[in-house]
Amino acid sequence: MEPMQHPVTLEVRVARTRILISDLSGEAIPDGKGATIRITFHDQRKGVRELDVTDAEAEGFGERQSKRRGRRPKPA
Repeated sequence: MEPMQHPVTLEVRVARTRILISDLSGEAIPDGKGATIRITFHDQRKGVRELDVTDAEAEGFGERQSKRRGRRPKPA
């Protein structure tokens, strides 16, 4: 009786990259140059919507900035 031959399997691992695309213009957002716009409705049943945009597109939205939350840093 001949010994059983096992088939040779070759596994190749490939790195995956994630490319973000702007929801407004459709262009690619470079790493570290994007923003997320979060829309919350007063009617809670509608939920929350989020848009991925570039920095330039995000600058055009909104007139006021939100105050930062959390503790103030201690003076040095």
